Amino acid sequence: MTQSNNQNDDTASLQNKLVQDSINHSNHTNAQVKQSLQSTSSKQTVLNDQFGDVSKLPAGTPQGQQTTRPFNSAQTNGTQTNTDQTNSAQNIPTSSHATQNFSDLTGQRELPRFNPKDDINNPHTPDTDGLEETHFGYKKVKKAEKQAKVADVFTSVAKKYDIMNDLMSFGIHRLWKRYTISLSGVRAGQHVLDIAGGTGDLAKAFSREVGRNGRVVLSDINAAMLDVGRERLINAGCNNVDFVLANAETLAPFEDESFDLLTISFGLRNVTDKDAALRSMYRVLKPGGRLLILEFSKPIFEPLSKAYDLYSFTALPLMGKLVANDAESYQYLAESIRMHPDQQTLKTMMENAGFVNCDYHNLTAGIVAVHRGFKK
Repeated sequence: MTQSNNQNDDTASLQNKLVQDSINHSNHTNAQVKQSLQSTSSKQTVLNDQFGDVSKLPAGTPQGQQTTRPFNSAQTNGTQTNTDQTNSAQNIPTSSHATQNFSDLTGQRELPRFNPKDDINNPHTPDTDGLEETHFGYKKVKKAEKQAKVADVFTSVAKKYDIMNDLMSFGIHRLWKRYTISLSGVRAGQHVLDIAGGTGDLAKAFSREVGRNGRVVLSDINAAMLDVGRERLINAGCNNVDFVLANAETLAPFEDESFDLLTISFGLRNVTDKDAALRSMYRVLKPGGRLLILEFSKPIFEPLSKAYDLYSFTALPLMGKLVANDAESYQYLAESIRMHPDQQTLKTMMENAGFVNCDYHNLTAGIVAVHRGFKK
């Protein structure tokens, strides 16, 4: 009994010491901050305003789930040294520490030299593409306009996206995704990029497969969709997943040969320049790595094709109106499926981007297909 009491006393003493150390460290930091604020009254006002209201704090990714940091182009060797010294005095990680952390998380050598939120910039402008047109569903729009129109669609449907997927496919989309994962060959410790991953169905599964030594990046061009996916995966305890806003056409946040596996599920048909996206996917994939594209395709039986058309252009907009209060967005989604390349055409596009040993697997009689390709 006495030994047990002694152990309890020791535990309580250790806890008290840790608490007191934390309080002392906090007081020391606060004193340094106050001293810094007193140097310039204008700075004091700004900083107090920033930290006086919690609602004004920037919304960021939880600790340990960030892959990117902003880059300050104004930094020079001299100013960086001063910044590092200040950070060291306040026990704030310097850029070198951030770079090491980023390297540990992603296997990449250095931080991206930009703020990742800027990567959703449209690569198509009147200067780059002039009046060149592309399709937005059955409509013709200027290339520079499509990205914003697609963004409006997915911002509108983000909150109801998972429910609508279950309703529209009668839950079969889960089997399609499970089959895609079975073709991935993913192993523990690997790095996976789920492009246009939205609410994170595939990323969640890959998080389990790669384990604690692996890494999964869930990327999407749409902030509303990515927010839903981030909340969902964090709640599921997926602590090896990072969340990055990225344009599939450029994949600018990611270095060459960064990932063992790339997936894009029901996202390629919404990309303005699919050929550019496939080339970017090839760029960031490691040699020997594979790409999997899960996408709606062309039914291989004509009777089924006609029935599918009838369902798509009547039931889908109606369900969109009743469930998501947005019939127009689901009309576009139905049209975008019809405008997407068929199985053989997409396979040829993958080969033109450099992928080898390309094949595809029809699911549900070709309503959906999984395309697979490898990097040499």
